Amino acid sequence: MLSFTDHWTGYLALAVFLAAYVLVIVEESLDLRKSKPVMVAAGVIWILTAIAYASQDRSHVVAELLRHNLLEYAELLLFLLSAMTFINTMVERNVFTALRSRLVSFGLSLRGVFWLTGMLAFCISPVADNLTTALVMGAVVLAMGAGNKRFISAACVNVVVAANAGGAFSPFGDITTLMVWQKGVVQFGDFFALFIPSLVNWLIPAIVISLTIPRETPSARTEQAHVKDGGYAIVMLFLVTIAGTVLMHHYLEMPPFLGMMTGLGVLKSYGYFLRRKELATWAETSALDAEGGVSRRELFKPAVKPFDVFISMKRVEWDTLMFFYGIMLCVGGLGALGYLATLSDFFYKDLGATTANILVGVLSAVIDNIPVMFAVLSMNPDMSVGQWLLVTLTAGVGGSLLSIGSAAGVALMGQARGIYTFSAHLKWTWAIALGYAASIAVHLMMNSAFFSR
Repeated sequence: MLSFTDHWTGYLALAVFLAAYVLVIVEESLDLRKSKPVMVAAGVIWILTAIAYASQDRSHVVAELLRHNLLEYAELLLFLLSAMTFINTMVERNVFTALRSRLVSFGLSLRGVFWLTGMLAFCISPVADNLTTALVMGAVVLAMGAGNKRFISAACVNVVVAANAGGAFSPFGDITTLMVWQKGVVQFGDFFALFIPSLVNWLIPAIVISLTIPRETPSARTEQAHVKDGGYAIVMLFLVTIAGTVLMHHYLEMPPFLGMMTGLGVLKSYGYFLRRKELATWAETSALDAEGGVSRRELFKPAVKPFDVFISMKRVEWDTLMFFYGIMLCVGGLGALGYLATLSDFFYKDLGATTANILVGVLSAVIDNIPVMFAVLSMNPDMSVGQWLLVTLTAGVGGSLLSIGSAAGVALMGQARGIYTFSAHLKWTWAIALGYAASIAVHLMMNSAFFSR
């Protein structure tokens, strides 16, 4: 592949990417959605790439490289579109609200809430994404610790670390693990070798932080919430879809997005019958209920309407999906200009794979782990499965070192605004770093057999 790292187009493309990423970092200050600058940068970088290749009479190569990058993004887009729609549908059916209500009603001590929310975050995030998991557990923490800022702050740190750690050993738990699985460098079953290292990553800081949590029992208000019709069926359908996706990929070598999109089709078909049932009920009870004095229309959301799966699709995080488009094409363009090959030589030849993969995790605490992992996958260094598992682990849990290092942390800072802050998280970074180092050591010892594969 040609290299233009010392060409004016290469310099300008790198400057454009860095400028766009600065705008991403200060997103909240400018109130500028993160997808906008990177989408513009992606177009500019590929135009510069085309100009560079045209100077060498290789214009046709750029189109092929761009289509290859677009195919990788399209597979990720369709997978996430399906998964996010399932999650949004479960939110609309009150599945997570009912879970939160049930947890609040247990009457646990603050320390009990601390451990329960952390454990559930660790266990749920491998199936649901770590962002949704963190928000649900964060709502429980806020409900149980109302008025106790010290507890809320510490428990939010625990939830973020647990959600990120739980997502690191499952292809469905984090975007980075999903990308590694889709790339085919790690097989589905091999990810679970990271279970113990991920558990260690959460437990060490959790034990340290829990020592500061009192055993007092809070007086939390119990909210009554019930799962709407079809909610449990949709949860089962989601689990079946995941199982089918894994089996199709393993035995038929079909790309994962096909299984997820097929499951989405089944969900939409089920939604048709669910909607017809609720339409009938909605039409019959549009007036105020004679006994309760509450309109039955209020039972249906969103906008007091019967179930509509397309509302769940509309509520997909499109800004995030478009951000992925911009980032993946930006990184792909820089790779076409030769920057990734240069970076790969420095990281994986000069520093060595183990050191490089550990640094990837530290880097992901400052820079979003999505572009970092996509850059590593684009470099495609010659590594053993053990090293690929190592970089999957570090990229997944490294973001826990800072509150801004993961989507879970950023989301909880918004949910517990003024209580769970950057500085509040930074107070426990040393304990999280201990867990980070311990998880790497455990992986290197327990999974040594993978380093020869």
